[in-house]
Amino acid sequence: MPTMVLERTIDAPLETVFETVADIRKYSQAIPDIASIEFLSEQQVGVGTRFRETRWMGKREAATELEVTEYEPNQHVRLIADSHGSIWDSVFRVAPTKHGTRLQLEMHSRGHRWLAKALNVLFHPLVRRAVAKDLDQLKAHLES
Repeated sequence: MPTMVLERTIDAPLETVFETVADIRKYSQAIPDIASIEFLSEQQVGVGTRFRETRWMGKREAATELEVTEYEPNQHVRLIADSHGSIWDSVFRVAPTKHGTRLQLEMHSRGHRWLAKALNVLFHPLVRRAVAKDLDQLKAHLES
C-alpha cells in the first residue's frame, strides 16, 4: 500500500489534540466505531503501551493489537500493528496553527505475505476512507 497522509486542522489546543490521539482511552471515546479496548500491558500511555482495539467494520467486529513505539509529548506518537499479514505503521503528528492544531496521520502498510501485499493495494481506497472518517469524527469530538 502506498503511504497515506491525511491532515485535519482542529479548533482545539495542541495539548488536547495530542492527548486524545496518544491515549487510546480518550481516542476511543471520540471514535464511535471502536467497540472496546483491552490493555495488554500494565502501562496505558507512552512507549511500550500494548492494547487490543476492537472496532466495527460494517456489521462485524475486527480486533487488532497495537503497540506504541514512539511517544514525544505534544509532537508525535507512533503505533505499530502486525495484523492480517501486514505491518501497519501509523504516526500521528501535531503542530500549532493560527486557528488551532494541525493533526497529520501518516500510515504505511507493508505486507509480509503475498496475499496481504496484493490486498493492501486493492483495499487502499477503502482504508483511506475509513481513516478519513476517523479523523473527521475526532475533529468533531474535539471541537464540540
